[in-house]
Amino acid sequence: MSKLNQILFPPSRQTPAVLVLSDGSVYHGKSIGVSGVAVAEIVFNTAITGYQEILSDPSYAEQMVTLTYPHIGNTGTNQVDDESAEVFAKGLIVRDYPVMASNWRSEQSLSDYLTQHKVVAISDVDTRAITRKLRTEGSLNACIMAGDIDESKALQLAQDYPGMQGQDLAKVVSCRQAYHWQDGTYDLESTAFNNNAASKYKVVCYDFGIKRNIMRILCDLGCELTVVPAQTSAAEVLAMNPDGVFLSNGPGDPAACDYAIKACQALLEGQVPLFGICLGHQIMALALGARTMKMKFGHHGANHPVENCADKTVLITSQNHNFAVADENLPESLSITHRSLFDGSVQGIRHNHQAAYGFQGHPEASPGPHEAKKVFEPFIEAMKNKQEKARG
Repeated sequence: MSKLNQILFPPSRQTPAVLVLSDGSVYHGKSIGVSGVAVAEIVFNTAITGYQEILSDPSYAEQMVTLTYPHIGNTGTNQVDDESAEVFAKGLIVRDYPVMASNWRSEQSLSDYLTQHKVVAISDVDTRAITRKLRTEGSLNACIMAGDIDESKALQLAQDYPGMQGQDLAKVVSCRQAYHWQDGTYDLESTAFNNNAASKYKVVCYDFGIKRNIMRILCDLGCELTVVPAQTSAAEVLAMNPDGVFLSNGPGDPAACDYAIKACQALLEGQVPLFGICLGHQIMALALGARTMKMKFGHHGANHPVENCADKTVLITSQNHNFAVADENLPESLSITHRSLFDGSVQGIRHNHQAAYGFQGHPEASPGPHEAKKVFEPFIEAMKNKQEKARG
């Protein structure tokens, strides 16, 4: 085989693969990752860019992702754009994988990236049909097989998978010991991460599956960050005397994270400013007496409109969640600050009597959109007020 043919038609592109859904649907395609088997809940994501950030987002643990944009892999991958040290998505499903990647920042092809991280992935399938099925029927489980294929076995594996409800995955993806984080956001001109030497606020971040760009934005906003494991007690956190506590995004069912709900209740009693994103937002709501629910097919994408309930302005946001805060019988202490314009679901909350805020979407979105960054502001302002009050 010529060198050009090796580039255009690598062995992995000649390996057959199959996607089998738990309802019996079968899609034949080609492998673009490792040979093997992956079983998980399948979701669809409507983002046009950001496939690397999606794959490395810990919130996608125990999920395989169908990307609705047809051409995936055009720009390759690079180390800077990873949102964590691993790929957490169980599998990737795309319509078309380009034979060559072209971007001045590219360091590795998507196929090589998937192979390096041992991800089973399939291309050349009808992602539009898969998306329509999920929108109509709701969440389904799925199995991708690449290499040796047994469709009946794949169907059985998909049907036997328990699904996301009741799964506590935050403690699975969390760090194992506390660490400090000091990098700000990445500057393309200097090709380096910003470093804010003049930190104003001491923040403890609970790692339920935290994305690096959340920490980078907090650093840009003047925060000195200590990241702690998901099961860290509130007493340990309060002993660090933080100006504020951040509750991160993460995967799984929030109601299963009893340790985190308990810690959040203690932190609320301690009157420390709180801010939660995604899973952290849901945990805060549960700690205050609200309830959460499994959505029909979740929200996953980078083009979701969210309305600010107070001034009716609209943010275009990045989203990744399968559960939402139910807005029936909300406790008196909570107010809804934001709602999805897709389905009216709760997107933001605040405590009526103290500095505690939650946002369902991902305001730290990388590569974008970025306009929801303003939801960090009340948390920063609350820590500023706390410091001023302490100084008298």
